Amino acid sequence: MNARERILKTINHEEPDKVPSFELSIDNLSICKHFGEEYVFQGMAKSFFDTYELYKGDTEQMTKTILVATETRSYMKTTMQRHLGLCKKIGIDFATIPFTGYVSFPIKCDKTHFVDEYGRIFDLKKNPEDDMDIAYYRAGAFNNFEEYEAAPPLDPDNPRREKYFKAMKKFEKDSEGKIYVMPSIWGIFEPTWQIFGFPNFSRLLTRSAQIKKVFDNHGKFAVELLKRFIEWGEDTLLYIFGDFGYKAGLLMSPKNYRKYVFPWITEICKIAHKAGIKIIFHSCGDIYPIFEDLIKTGIDAIHPIEPTTANPDYDIFKLHVDYGDKITFIGNISPQDLAEKTPEFIQDYTKKLIKELAPGGGYILSSGHSINPAVKLENFLAMHKTLEKYGKYPIKIDI
Repeated sequence: MNARERILKTINHEEPDKVPSFELSIDNLSICKHFGEEYVFQGMAKSFFDTYELYKGDTEQMTKTILVATETRSYMKTTMQRHLGLCKKIGIDFATIPFTGYVSFPIKCDKTHFVDEYGRIFDLKKNPEDDMDIAYYRAGAFNNFEEYEAAPPLDPDNPRREKYFKAMKKFEKDSEGKIYVMPSIWGIFEPTWQIFGFPNFSRLLTRSAQIKKVFDNHGKFAVELLKRFIEWGEDTLLYIFGDFGYKAGLLMSPKNYRKYVFPWITEICKIAHKAGIKIIFHSCGDIYPIFEDLIKTGIDAIHPIEPTTANPDYDIFKLHVDYGDKITFIGNISPQDLAEKTPEFIQDYTKKLIKELAPGGGYILSSGHSINPAVKLENFLAMHKTLEKYGKYPIKIDI
């Protein structure tokens, strides 16, 4: 059974040959080194700095140069080998390439930061522990609705997208079924608040007509991107980023999610399902008050059911009892535990996830978000060795 078949069987709540695995990203030099791959973004901060210096602070020319350089076949091949090749070596069944935001689609590059196509500013910094290059969200580029309105609209037909999509699918084809690669996009809520920053966004929420227009623009953009993926041949999965909460609760009232966000997710699911595409939705934080609403939009799987929220009811095992027949769960081994606990603890928790959630399908193993620089190599290996040992169907585990 290849990776694509394994994932689809699982999401359809059927038992494949083994429990699939996923990671949103692996930002950890020790893991890269162990598996013989360079970190995908290593050297990026120096590249931005050197290009800025080369053009003596001319950021317009700098941006053009970086965009051209990152569209070459050699760059895309190298980048995807670092990112997807690492996942393949680990034995991860599927990974994702983002088609909005982050480094692939900047509109302005500067000496130490870039602005993505939505209007979010990301700083390029080095992790002080190991000098790994990381992009951190800093702020929004817009102070108010008027500044947002004056900016160019989002363009779903940016030709970079199709180039990256085809390069992604070529890597998948060349893997001969060992890994499936899905496109991913930002959802509706997260970029809406991030382009303004939370204080400005909160003020804008009191101006319903204006904030609705921003939400709707982002919803239409997401729909149009999905349509492009379908045109280019996507027929399996779409991953949507969309953090709705933090550890202590929601970032916006349930009423506003239902009013501004969920109609667009529902529309995305309808279009996707008509094309045979399953929707995986990502949200960090405690989203318990709107969990059932989110399921009703039609999403097929949710990641990662963050295991360290303050709400004891937002628990993957409890949620599985109530919703395990309606949705596939992806997660939820805490990155904090992967950084701080022992390999024995990780092994036991992984076994518990597999034993209680995997029978009958409907469960995919993953960390509780992504693999950050603090994760211990031995704990990461313990997670995957445990999956390899106990994740074959039929599930037989005694704890």
